Amino acid sequence: MPGLIRRSDIDEVRSRINIADIVGDYVTLKSAGVGSLKGLCPFHEERSPSFHVRPGVGRYHCFGCGEDGDVFTFLQRMDHVSFQEAVERMAGRAGVELHYEDGSGPAADHGQRARLLAANAAAEQFFRTRLGEPDAQPARDFLGGRGFDQAAAERFGVGYAPKSFDALKNALSRQGFTEQELVAAGLLSTGERGNSYDRFRGRVIWPIRDVTGQTVGFGARKLFDDDQGPKYLNTPETLVFHKSQVLYGLDLARRDVAKGKQVVIVEGYTDVMACHLAGVTTAVATCGTAFGVDHIKVVRRVLGDVQNSDASSTGEVIFTFDPDDAGQRAASRAFAEEQRFAAQTFVAVAPDGLDPCDLRIHRGDDAVRQLVASRKPMFEFMIRRRLAEHDLETVEGRVAALRAAAPVVAGIRDRSLSVGYVRSLAGWLGMDPAEVGRAVTSAANVARRSEPRSEHREAPAGEGDAQPTPREARLVDLPTDPVTRMERDALMAILQYPNEVGPALVAKAAETRFANSTLAVVKDAVRANLDHLADGSWLQRVADEVPPGFSTLVSQLGIAPIPERREQVAIYCVGVVTSLVDRDLLRRKGEILGAMQRARADGDREREAALSRESAALESERRELRGE
Repeated sequence: MPGLIRRSDIDEVRSRINIADIVGDYVTLKSAGVGSLKGLCPFHEERSPSFHVRPGVGRYHCFGCGEDGDVFTFLQRMDHVSFQEAVERMAGRAGVELHYEDGSGPAADHGQRARLLAANAAAEQFFRTRLGEPDAQPARDFLGGRGFDQAAAERFGVGYAPKSFDALKNALSRQGFTEQELVAAGLLSTGERGNSYDRFRGRVIWPIRDVTGQTVGFGARKLFDDDQGPKYLNTPETLVFHKSQVLYGLDLARRDVAKGKQVVIVEGYTDVMACHLAGVTTAVATCGTAFGVDHIKVVRRVLGDVQNSDASSTGEVIFTFDPDDAGQRAASRAFAEEQRFAAQTFVAVAPDGLDPCDLRIHRGDDAVRQLVASRKPMFEFMIRRRLAEHDLETVEGRVAALRAAAPVVAGIRDRSLSVGYVRSLAGWLGMDPAEVGRAVTSAANVARRSEPRSEHREAPAGEGDAQPTPREARLVDLPTDPVTRMERDALMAILQYPNEVGPALVAKAAETRFANSTLAVVKDAVRANLDHLADGSWLQRVADEVPPGFSTLVSQLGIAPIPERREQVAIYCVGVVTSLVDRDLLRRKGEILGAMQRARADGDREREAALSRESAALESERRELRGE
């Protein structure tokens, strides 16, 4: 087992990696001022972005949930890897050779997760190569029949699992993977007698990748009648594959989703391929499970799904469903989670019951694009579904339809949309809008009364064994008086732009007396790390220096946007730190003048003269500081 990675190597890797590039693989980031980016927090659910990234200081911080750290912390939290694995992964990306304290190199196994990813990558290459072999003709025929040529197969990494119980097992064993690793990766299954065999046999294979493009699992479609397995077979749950959190095609669609503010949810692998080939490059699909809450979280982060102050939406989520019973059930499930999106939700149903892949085969690429363009709002789709279940030619049918559709309208959170749908529903039913409005209001009241009440009760003091946790110092809790604001702004400049402020001025600021005791703790940590001012680990070292309860404040000071345009940042930072130092020099001069008066009253001429010289030196220092 290797020793610890040298601190200097860790700092070197950190300095070479742009944290925005890494975070951007998971979260859509937008400009939030000078040197600052923001997006929806990947660690908690939110509608307005409070997750900030500062590439210049290599840190992130969420002002909502408090999560913060550097690029290594981010990877540890997102990908569930160890600190060493995160450093080694980034070192490989940055081209940095790592050295270990005991002189050894990295372990052959950087962790189980890394081995599973490597096994999946090797399996993908094996499947892709086998697609060109003679025995893969049924797979090529299937793809050709679905409208996909060799170029399409290569674009999506489609492959073929040979009709064998050990072809993959033997191939990957020769590459050094153990049977235990292949079982853990879901590539092998285990029989009743404990013997292992290839999980995928005689099937077309699609690699399933995470948002960063790493292959985490596979989807497989059977080809032969003697295959007794399900039509589609996926990788089981593994350390790296969680079907409730993965969307097929998101690695390809993510940039266009973020750019176009649109995502199209389809039902299968071939549907994703058909959409992308037809020009709908924002299409993704679930992998053997219904579209659920975890999928929504992933989509919202990539979409940048936030609610504007005027309650207008920021994008579009378009669901495509088959018109059969299964498709209708899927639509109902999607509608049940609609409120989790700030974006507008739509439904697109192809004519004649065709899914996007069949639509492309029979009517061409333009028909797929038209399917998406002809989408209907989710609420309209669901209301019309409810109406279709009743006979609107009778009074009884119209009343029953109103009772069924009213809760749908009552669930619309946008007031203006709700009013519009009341009028539309009245028109579809041929009823008085006032009567429909009363039914909607009644449905809303019923829904509110049925909401469960929280039974949570805080334990009185003395109950339980838990000890109170010290409250973390936070930026928002600081006083807003002018002196505290100056100290805060100066620390922000020093932590975020130390090189622009300069070592000499930072050193002077570190010797000043702070009025705010909380900020004084951070200032003392700055003073203790002056030798590392130019290091890429500057902010991290300051955060490590402060006592428990202050690291969050350091992160917030290092992330909070600087209130100045980019071209003026250096001038602003020098100016605010200069003002802080000048204020302290003025304070010290005032104290000296008071001491001079006391010395004069005591008749101590020698002390008065010494204090006078000290006062003159301070005034000279002030003029030099101000450039006079």
